[in-house]
Amino acid sequence: MAVPKTGLVVLDCAEPQELADFYAALLGAEVRVGHEPDIVEVVGAAGVHLAIRRDHGYAPPSWPRPDDSQQAHLRILVAREDIDEAEREAVGLGARPLDTKNNGGLRDARLYSDPAGHPFTLATPA
Repeated sequence: MAVPKTGLVVLDCAEPQELADFYAALLGAEVRVGHEPDIVEVVGAAGVHLAIRRDHGYAPPSWPRPDDSQQAHLRILVAREDIDEAEREAVGLGARPLDTKNNGGLRDARLYSDPAGHPFTLATPA
């Protein structure tokens, strides 16, 4: 029998509290500070669970350069009728647009970077 496990995405950055606050506000979640001083978690309804870890030598990923590209990114699903408001909210919280040219149509997807430089996509469900 397999031991029960839970997966968790961990984002590295220089200032974990600031990045955790960004994602908590964006995702309607809460920030939880644990016993380990360099890791902060973001937890919310609908399965939201991220960890933000301090990396003292952090360098943000680049996009779209292939030599040190995005490595991984978050895909945040938003109802089609709410995506424009979600975009305004993300930018208002400090997200920077990277590529929003796929706006509209059946596969609306908008790429941003968070305040620490990690790419994420606001997208409508398939």
